[in-house]
Amino acid sequence: MDTNEFPTKGNLLLAKNTLRMSKQGYELLDKKRSLLIRELMQLIEIAEKIQTSIDVTFTEAYAALQRANIELGINTVERISYAVPIEKNVSVKLRSIMGVEIPMITLTETPNKPPFGFYGTTTGLDMAYLKFAKVKELTISLSEVENSAYRLANNIQKTQKRANALENITIPKYQTLAKNIQNALEEKEREEFTRLKVIKSRK
Repeated sequence: MDTNEFPTKGNLLLAKNTLRMSKQGYELLDKKRSLLIRELMQLIEIAEKIQTSIDVTFTEAYAALQRANIELGINTVERISYAVPIEKNVSVKLRSIMGVEIPMITLTETPNKPPFGFYGTTTGLDMAYLKFAKVKELTISLSEVENSAYRLANNIQKTQKRANALENITIPKYQTLAKNIQNALEEKEREEFTRLKVIKSRK
């Protein structure tokens, strides 16, 4: 038998303190879960809007690329594409929401003109480059939002498990323990009172 279950005033105080702390912990976890769910819902809404923008911009970008292929030829467009540098301007920072680390992805430089010359190219190719650059920006934004949503969802699940453990296991356990110790102490007091009365009457 656990020594904390012995019917003493010290154990009763300990059980009540643990019960109080468990209830406070459950309330905090419940608030945290509600805030994270609200944040997650907002991110899902943002992700849907970004995805719609990506779909529209991708369609426009491929239409512009198709036009450039027709105007210049696929081989020429492929040769010109080598002038487009590999993206190295993406930076990632972290911010905290209720203890959850959320990424903040930024594109430090956003080129507003194509990296190739105007000679031998067409407006279709320029438009294709600018549209695909826009898709890149939107994709970075979407990756930030989706990654944040995944981390929040994962933390919501962990918070839910902890809250359930407190609500269904810890709190009922210490409620029962405090009640049992309280009853045992009251029974002891009644026995002691009766014993004293018997001794008094005999005297």
